[in-house]
Amino acid sequence: MLKKIAIILKKIVLAFLMLYGLNYFISSLQIYIPINLITVSIVSLLGVPGLSSLIILYFIVK
Repeated sequence: MLKKIAIILKKIVLAFLMLYGLNYFISSLQIYIPINLITVSIVSLLGVPGLSSLIILYFIVK
C-alpha cells in the first residue's frame, strides 16, 4: 500500500517539476501553462504526451 502511494507521489512531483521547467524555459515566448490540479493530473497520468497536448491546447484556445 505504501509503495503505491510512493509511486503516485513521485508521479505528481515529477509532473509539477515538468510543468515548472516548461514554464521556466518558454516564458520568453510569452507562453504559460498554469500549474493547478487539472494540469498536474493530466501530466502525471499521461506524461510527456499530456504535456505536449496541453501546449497544443494552449495554442488552439488562444
